[in-house]
Amino acid sequence: MKDSTTLRDPDTGTTFADEMRLIPRWSVAIAALVFVIVQYFFWIVMPEHRNHPPPPVGFRIYFALSWSALAALYVLMVGYVSQDAPRRSMSLRFWIAICLIMPGGIGSVLYFLLRQPIISRCPACGTRTQADFHFCPQCACQISACCGQCYRSVSATDQYCVHCGHDLAADNTPSRLRAFQS
Repeated sequence: MKDSTTLRDPDTGTTFADEMRLIPRWSVAIAALVFVIVQYFFWIVMPEHRNHPPPPVGFRIYFALSWSALAALYVLMVGYVSQDAPRRSMSLRFWIAICLIMPGGIGSVLYFLLRQPIISRCPACGTRTQADFHFCPQCACQISACCGQCYRSVSATDQYCVHCGHDLAADNTPSRLRAFQS
């Protein structure tokens, strides 16, 4: 049973933890390495190449940590895009190039603004469909639970539609979409 405090995206039904699992291990390893390299740069390389006294320690700590965290986050975002783009049927090479070329993380922001819905397959005919579709466009197989009257999304555990009040037990919903067998 999942914790009720888990953050869930209402559009895709995925949790924040599910999205975090998309970040590959190679990306986490490179992000840790980048964090250490930036720390090395701020604490070892920069102080040796200065002709004037160093700034106060508080400033050095703040800038070292913030720049290290930003660089590591940048690598993690590239790793996330490398796993998320294929599941949304988007060009992996194009979006990785955009994320790497655009300065300051603008490429990652563009990716999140322009990304497509998650693509799934119809269980009956195998047609690629968007995750928010209720019925397959090729064979009319019901893919997700929806109200039989207003056709809006409903939870598999709902007894009545939250939008129109329709009795969902009266609908002819496939058993694979019901939480409890009647």
